This record gives sequence, structure tokens and C-alpha cells, in this order.
Amino acid sequence: TQDFVVNVGDRVYFDLDQYDIRADAAPVLDAQAAWLVRYPAVQVRIEGNADERGTREYNLALGSRRANSVREHLVSHGVAPNRISTVSFGKERPIDPGTSEEAYQRNRNAATAITGGAR
Repeated sequence: TQDFVVNVGDRVYFDLDQYDIRADAAPVLDAQAAWLVRYPAVQVRIEGNADERGTREYNLALGSRRANSVREHLVSHGVAPNRISTVSFGKERPIDPGTSEEAYQRNRNAATAITGGAR
């Protein structure tokens, strides 16, 4: 798990109100896919997140779309779909409690968490 987080990266970021994979996120997701292909027993959960702006319902839907975008990217790069689950936390789990644009940018993300199969 530590190898994945440190050497591959477990989080990608999104633009405001967007769920398309950004150009700077693609290399991280490509590395995640390569790592997951190398370790076929590993199961992951993609956790979609949003900043605090917008309603709870809107942010839950946006987080879900972000998680599914990451899932689709990983699947398109060879990861079996049955190894990937998704969940949206919307704005409920910010990684930065601030209210600045920088905090909002950090909170608009999708995190890949290893849920099983790692030793």
C-alpha cells in the first residue's frame, strides 16, 4: 500500500464543476493502472470528492462522476472492472478545511484506496 501511495500516487484533482480527467492527472492514473496490472490481486475503491461549494446532493453527484471517470480510465488501461468499486463522499471529507481557492482545489479530487489483496 505504501509503495502505491508514495511511488505511484493515490489522488488526482479536478477543475471546478468538472469530472473530466485533467492532463496533469492522466500520468498518475496511467501509473496507477500499470501498478494495478502488475498486482492483479489488489482491489481498490475510488473515492470521489468535491469542495464545499454547492448543495450536498450536487456534490455527491459530482463526486460520483469523478470517481467513475477515474474508474473508466483505469479500466481502459487494462484493470479489470470487478477490481474497482466507487463511492462519492461529496463535500463530506475535505482534505483541507480552509475556505480559500487553494483549499477548494485540493478538495476537488478522486482518491484511489487499496481495499484488499495487498500484502
